[in-house]
Amino acid sequence: MNAKIQFLKNQMKILNLQGMIISNPVNIRYLTGLVAEGTLLIAPKENVFLTDSRYLEAVNSYLTIDQEIVTYDIKNLTIDDYITFFEECENVGFEEKYVTYELYKIYLQTYKVNLVETDGIIEKYREVKEDAEIENIRKACFITDKCFDHIKEYIKVGMTEKEVAFEIEKFMRTNGAEELAFDTIVASGSNSSMPHAVPTDKKIEQNDVVQFDFGCKVNGYCSDFSRVIFMGNDIPDEVQKIHKFVLNEYEFIIRNLIENVSVKKILKKCEQDYKDNEYELLHSFGHSLGLDIHEEPILSLKSDLKLKNNMLLTVEPGVYIPGKFGIRLEDTVLITRSGCNTLTKSPLTIFKTI
Repeated sequence: MNAKIQFLKNQMKILNLQGMIISNPVNIRYLTGLVAEGTLLIAPKENVFLTDSRYLEAVNSYLTIDQEIVTYDIKNLTIDDYITFFEECENVGFEEKYVTYELYKIYLQTYKVNLVETDGIIEKYREVKEDAEIENIRKACFITDKCFDHIKEYIKVGMTEKEVAFEIEKFMRTNGAEELAFDTIVASGSNSSMPHAVPTDKKIEQNDVVQFDFGCKVNGYCSDFSRVIFMGNDIPDEVQKIHKFVLNEYEFIIRNLIENVSVKKILKKCEQDYKDNEYELLHSFGHSLGLDIHEEPILSLKSDLKLKNNMLLTVEPGVYIPGKFGIRLEDTVLITRSGCNTLTKSPLTIFKTI
């Protein structure tokens, strides 16, 4: 029996749901392992995966008896068939955070049921990782660290941001990553003051701060990592000051992340540090990650979250001086009962390249 689907059914009972329509492909992959276009129906009589002939053979070859999922080719279904799936259901859940209004109307017309919002019940279950998920993220983090070791030697004054970003992608793909976790950020000089800068044709210059943010996927699971390299031997006082500030905030958060701790309690101190130094908070201090690069929970002052064992998070304080430079340090970390373990392990100091 599929334990994740059984858990979901138990949660559905609490919400008085007799069925559920799952359309988010990431949630479908999490529950079933399937990587194919389609819709998963959790129904009273049977669990159903609706797809088309392009994916049917691959899906059927993957599914086992233990999965307890029946597949249907949508081109062979009539409107009566769709109604039959939920014919004994009073309330059927749907993923309101993923479904468009247009798709919502199609569901109403197709299934003829009362649709009920489910408030991210699958995403909440995904917050705590299983051993296999943690291992996949460890592998992704290992590749990410190896990539940064390579880039430290590879990067030179005169290269473009795009050139370096391409080298990052090439290295990770040829060293075990299936794909990037997100679009790589390589931002030099004044471009580094933009947290989500896009690599450009700008050439990296002597004495530039170069901000990196990249990660990869292993079996669908993401790593996330940020560092800076200073392209010179003499680091300006202002850069050193802000790097030290960001490093101190990073280390404070890391020291205090532990099972059952209140995120808000930790981050109030960080918020005050930013105010005292007149630095602007442009983004959260971190986020969860897994099959998606950004998952719940978020390390934010608005969060009432208490951390749980085997949550995976990023820690990523940053300071950005518009038009000049920015510095962000970020690692992927695992929450444990005794503290947190960093899974990306590259040194946090500013590396110097002549």
